[in-house]
Amino acid sequence: MKTTAQIRQAYLDFFHSKGHTVVESSSLVPENDPTLLFTNAGMNQFKDVFLGMEKRPYTRATTAQRCVRAGGKHNDLENVGYTARHHTFFEMMGNFSFGDYFKHDAIQFAWEFLTSSQWLGLPKEKLYVTVYETDDEAYDIWNNVVGVPAEHIIRIGDNKGAPYASDNFWAMGDTGPCGPCTEIFYDHGDHIWGGLPGSPEEDGDRYIEVWNIVFMQFNRLPDGTMEKLPKPSVDTGMGLERMTAVLQHVNSNYEIDIFQTLIKKVAEVVGTQDLGNKSLRVIADHIRSCAYLIADGVIPSNEGRGYVLRRIIRRAVRHGHLLGAKETFFYKLVPTLIEVMAAAGKQVKEKQANVEKLLRLEEEQFARTLERGLALLDEALANVKNGVLSGDVAFKLYDTYGFPLDLTADVCRERNINIDEEGFEREMEAQRLRAQAASNFGVDYSSVIRVDGETKFEGYTHDESLAKVTALFYDGKSVETITAGQSAVVVLENTPFYAEMGGQIGDSGVLTANGVQFEVKDTQKYGFVFGHVGELEQGTLSVGQIVNATVNHERRQQTRLNHSATHLLHAALRQVLGEHVAQKGSLVADTGLRFDFVQPEAVSKEQIAEIERLVNFHVRANHPVLTEEMGVEEAKAKGAMALFGEKYGDVVRVVTMSPFSIELCGGLHVERTGEIGLFKIISESAVAAGIRRIEAVTGEGAMNWLFNQQAILAQSAELLKSDVPSLPEKIVQLQDKAKKTEKELEQLKAKAAQAAGSNLAQSAVKIGEVSVIVHQLDGVDAKALRVMVDDLKNQLGSGVVALGSVAEDKVNLIVGVTADLTSKVKAGELVNVMAQQVGGKGGGRPDMAMAGGSQPENVSVALNAASDWLKANL
Repeated sequence: MKTTAQIRQAYLDFFHSKGHTVVESSSLVPENDPTLLFTNAGMNQFKDVFLGMEKRPYTRATTAQRCVRAGGKHNDLENVGYTARHHTFFEMMGNFSFGDYFKHDAIQFAWEFLTSSQWLGLPKEKLYVTVYETDDEAYDIWNNVVGVPAEHIIRIGDNKGAPYASDNFWAMGDTGPCGPCTEIFYDHGDHIWGGLPGSPEEDGDRYIEVWNIVFMQFNRLPDGTMEKLPKPSVDTGMGLERMTAVLQHVNSNYEIDIFQTLIKKVAEVVGTQDLGNKSLRVIADHIRSCAYLIADGVIPSNEGRGYVLRRIIRRAVRHGHLLGAKETFFYKLVPTLIEVMAAAGKQVKEKQANVEKLLRLEEEQFARTLERGLALLDEALANVKNGVLSGDVAFKLYDTYGFPLDLTADVCRERNINIDEEGFEREMEAQRLRAQAASNFGVDYSSVIRVDGETKFEGYTHDESLAKVTALFYDGKSVETITAGQSAVVVLENTPFYAEMGGQIGDSGVLTANGVQFEVKDTQKYGFVFGHVGELEQGTLSVGQIVNATVNHERRQQTRLNHSATHLLHAALRQVLGEHVAQKGSLVADTGLRFDFVQPEAVSKEQIAEIERLVNFHVRANHPVLTEEMGVEEAKAKGAMALFGEKYGDVVRVVTMSPFSIELCGGLHVERTGEIGLFKIISESAVAAGIRRIEAVTGEGAMNWLFNQQAILAQSAELLKSDVPSLPEKIVQLQDKAKKTEKELEQLKAKAAQAAGSNLAQSAVKIGEVSVIVHQLDGVDAKALRVMVDDLKNQLGSGVVALGSVAEDKVNLIVGVTADLTSKVKAGELVNVMAQQVGGKGGGRPDMAMAGGSQPENVSVALNAASDWLKANL
């Protein structure tokens, strides 16, 4: 029996023997493709090649592409684990021709690989093929060249309600490359229900598609016209898991070797013997997508790709709880995953420590909310009357407790309850509108400025140059002339000004000519041109005029220092924290630098000190900062670090600061690291789950920061009548004194509360047969209220006490019930009745409960509500 790993390798070996270049799987995060949430097909990384926007050194390629379908248009999440072939993660084997071979070779390659005894050796009589209804060429190749009998070839027409809308016609979009496709199906046998493609029973599991060849031979124009492409291409996909199921003689993908191994490991770590439980399938599938997404740089968060990852992790964890898992388990599956994925597990193996750490932290975080959220969901489901959970309840679970809608749907499905998804979406939309209303965005010039041409950048070697004005934009519109007092964007033919890119801010400075002065406040890039954003202070400026462009040298130099320091910081972070550190954003300005990076936990003070030490060591080493242009593969071979998610051209700029830091970068840098002078971290904080931020200053900015800190220390020492070296000792003395004073104050408060309690006991009234005290106090804090209630309960022996107080504009409510009455009066229930009147909420034990609130003016209303409730319930 062939293993999954052997089938994967056989595919690559076969197509390599046919002249195909074996190309590594691309990241699950598509490079610079905003149309895709995740890589979901083998052709994604070749999209620009098919569109003619990119050229590769080969015309034939083959890949084993990792794919995820768990969000957006391609979302299989709800079906995963409950069907035979739905997955969040799968591998798509592909072979591609970029204007090289076409239908004859593509079809014959597929047939040879599938049926030859040297390769997979599938019985020919078990295979059926489909072709697009009018694709006679493909039909003839299958029938007359390959020898597939006519009864095994099925023509599929436009079965989706429009011209060319067919299971056998592929299109990249409404316009662009498209063409017919041919699919190969395997017959699992008549013991399984299902019919041939195109039949009413086609959704059954008997005939399973294992291969799809897309023939890109047309370009569809906006008017629907189909133009023949000058170089038709081929895009082939073979689902590895499906093919493995065929070769291992099982009908479900979850019965193949890699899933069986993972399922057994899941059962082991959660402690169950029921290997048929579908929750095991869910977890086995989800560990693949989660591990590979993290390895490819995705971090669990509340938006975008990170939110999808978080949904998958939480779905897996909940299914673990259904199986009886008592402790964190999900991360323990990573070593087994690496093992079963064989050569394809390299990506996870390299990042194993970080993958395991993030999975463990995310599971621990979710565990803290899971129990409370499930309790609320159980309570809500118990009150469902019409078999539908309301959308606002589902949204509250999502918004407050981090329950994705599909997780709530899982629980509901188990109880045959539907969700009001429209109501949920209404709540989501209302939240989006609130978020937009709270935001304040400036003008997005890139959305209004459109100009052809290209600006030549001269800033690597010049701070000043003569340049011709090629375009002017006032109020977002192209104009020929601007006059003094007008804010505008000036486009130059060439410029020394650096436009904002790669986290580095745009340059500022001036454009001058006879009687003309334009203050440049910022520089932005619009397509291939540089726009100088600012205000004309004097004169008139027109298109075609020659100006002297002068950069603010001091501001640029400070920016250079911070940019070079950012590279040293990045290298130091990776050395101190680990190679899992990856840049997630940066800001390089003249005033300082900000660097966001992947790190699952806070950076310790000791680690920060070591990072600073390393950076300053390389500053003092005064390394030359070398910049070179070379091919991207040559740069990577040299060890240059490419930033995650960036797409680079064939020629890149490499910035080297000794072997310590080598990065691809187009920004401005110092000539030697010693120019940085001094590097100082001023803050380290969290930006999002798994993302930390460091802010730092360099050079004169670092010196000014240190001088300021010295001044603060000196002032503090003077106020405390101490010298600076003795400050820690003096602060400890004051802390000890404050603690002692606070303890004495608490004792006095307790005595005062007892005294007040003695007086309050005399004010008890009877409601029915029960002694009740309902009273308002002023200036009594929560701790004193607890002492007072305990004392009053002891004095009453049997009764209910409800007190309200306002201390420092904060409402404190408390209810105490003696043990003999808790069956009649629940303290938590009564205190929440009161809390509703003051805009708060609370909770506690049946005999003691507290609440807070934000409406001190309504304390008397809350106490009246308590009296009314007791009269109605006693």
